[in-house]
Amino acid sequence: MKHSNISIFIPHNGCPNQCSFCNQRTISGAQKQPSAEDVTELLKNACPVLSTPKNTEIAFFGGSFTAIDRSYMISLLEAAKPFLTEYGLIGIRISTRPDKIDGEVLDILERYGVTSIELGAQSMRDEVLAANDRGHSAEDVKRASRMIKERGFELGLQMMTGLYKSSPDDDRFTAEEIIALAPETVRIYPVVILGGTKLADLYQSGVYKTIPFEEEAELCAELLQKFENAGIRVIRMGLHASESVGSEAVGGYYHPAFREVCTGILFRRAMEERLTEKGSYEIYVAPRSVSAANGHKKSNVLFFENRGVKIKIRPDESISGDMEMRIAKR
Repeated sequence: MKHSNISIFIPHNGCPNQCSFCNQRTISGAQKQPSAEDVTELLKNACPVLSTPKNTEIAFFGGSFTAIDRSYMISLLEAAKPFLTEYGLIGIRISTRPDKIDGEVLDILERYGVTSIELGAQSMRDEVLAANDRGHSAEDVKRASRMIKERGFELGLQMMTGLYKSSPDDDRFTAEEIIALAPETVRIYPVVILGGTKLADLYQSGVYKTIPFEEEAELCAELLQKFENAGIRVIRMGLHASESVGSEAVGGYYHPAFREVCTGILFRRAMEERLTEKGSYEIYVAPRSVSAANGHKKSNVLFFENRGVKIKIRPDESISGDMEMRIAKR
């Protein structure tokens, strides 16, 4: 059954500093801080029409939840908690900074029904964190992750690729360090350079350079495979598609279907291993995987066509795995 969130955005609230890449109002599209009354009203409207309440979380995103004013944080949790029992929701998911986790705050989160905590790790290289004004260390990520798991919360970690001063090998290192921390979920965010940020200034001055989109997508596909092989669910790749992000991006890797692009690359690699002779083939995949197997804008079909191999992607209800395929030569 598909997981869903009722998302409540708290734009750039609680952050003690301005990270090089961050413009939360652009990312979230939110312009004001929600009050407890706003949370109540939103949930009153959203909960009664849920199709899968037992698979739905209330999610506070957009800021550093445990770093905001304590009374304000508790007021938001107090507004949300009654809806957990009334509608049988899973719990509450929050996103925060690794250096804003301690025993006291975990006590509060547990008391109000928080079940999942996501940490913005971004990188596990201290020099990359410092260059991007994160204000915390890789050791903070490790410490907070251990505390969260020891207390029985679901741990999620977020990483960014392509940051200032980070190389593809640094990003691979970050992925391996995250795997070692054994989170239940991961989000991979290839950097999007937003106007009005330090990264935008560095990029436009030529100090900060990025690799081509295709190379970044290949890297993120590799990381997706690493996490999946480790049994870690990748629940997001790339920023959510929105007009505000699209219009404010001055560089980087914004794409409204970034995960599909990466999954298409993985399909292409798997096909390459098996399609060793020229000819025509029918490739059967799960119905939900047809688009990814074709590749974004049928890029996989064109890739093989240019090599003398014709492929036709067909749905097969008997195939259940996202990356499973059956190949028949025509």
